[in-house]
Amino acid sequence: MSRRRAPLTFWPVPTRKKPAAAPAPKGPPAEVGELLRRLAIAIPAPHCELDHRDAWTLLIATILSAQSTDRTVNTVTPVLWKKWPTPAALAAAPREEVEEVVHRTGFFRNKAKAIQGASLVIAQQHGGEVPRDMATLLKLPGVARKTANVVLGVAFRIAEGIVVDTHVMRVAQRLGLTIATSADKVEQDLCAKLQRDQWVDGGHRLLLLGRYVCLAKTPECQDCPLAEICPSRQSEPLGTWEQRARHTQERVESRGVEGSGAKPA
Repeated sequence: MSRRRAPLTFWPVPTRKKPAAAPAPKGPPAEVGELLRRLAIAIPAPHCELDHRDAWTLLIATILSAQSTDRTVNTVTPVLWKKWPTPAALAAAPREEVEEVVHRTGFFRNKAKAIQGASLVIAQQHGGEVPRDMATLLKLPGVARKTANVVLGVAFRIAEGIVVDTHVMRVAQRLGLTIATSADKVEQDLCAKLQRDQWVDGGHRLLLLGRYVCLAKTPECQDCPLAEICPSRQSEPLGTWEQRARHTQERVESRGVEGSGAKPA
C-alpha cells in the first residue's frame, strides 16, 4: 500500500508593495514663492544634521543613515573616524571590525560592505577625493541618487537635484507640490517648481520642516509657518505666521530637544 505524499509547502515569495497613494490635498497647491519666503525666515540657515568634517565623511555618514536616524549615525561615526580616518584606512580595515562599529545603524553587513567599497574606489581611482559629479558618484558602491544629492549639495554646494527622503516626500505631497509616490518622480516635480538656486537650501528646508513640524502621524499644523497656505492642514494655526516661524527656528536649531518637546522622526 503506497503512502500518501505530504503536499509540498512553499514559502511565499516576498513582493515589493506599491507605495500608498498620497492623500489628496483639500485645496489648491501652496504658492511656491510664498512658501519658500516663509521657510527662509523660519529656517534661515538650513544644515545637514549628519556630523561630518568633509565630503568623504559626509558620504559615509549618509550611506549609514539609510533606514536609521541621524542621531544614531552621529553616535557611530566618531568611532569610525578615529579608527579609520581616511578612505584608504577604512577600505583596508577588517570587515568584521567595521561591521561591529556600524552595527547600531542596522543592515550593518550591507552598510559595512558599501562604505568600504566606496572608500576603496575613492582611494584607488580618485586620489582619496570624493567625485564632484553625479554620474561618477552613482558608480560608487552604496551610492544612489539621494546620497549623491546630499554630498553634492552639502559638501560642494552643487545643485544637481533635490534631496528627497520620507520627510521631503510627505511635505511636498501635503503642500500639493506633487502627487507622486516615488522619490525620483517627487524630485522631478520639485525641480520643475523650484528655481535651481533653491534646490539645495530650499529642499533642505522642506526636509527640516518635515522632521520637526510636519510630522508623519501628528502634523503640528497649529505651529507651522505654512499653515495658512497649506491645502492639507488639519488644525487652525496659532498666532501669526511670523510667530510660528520663530518657534520653528528655535525647534530646528535645538534639533527638537530644548524647549519644544518635539523629537525628530
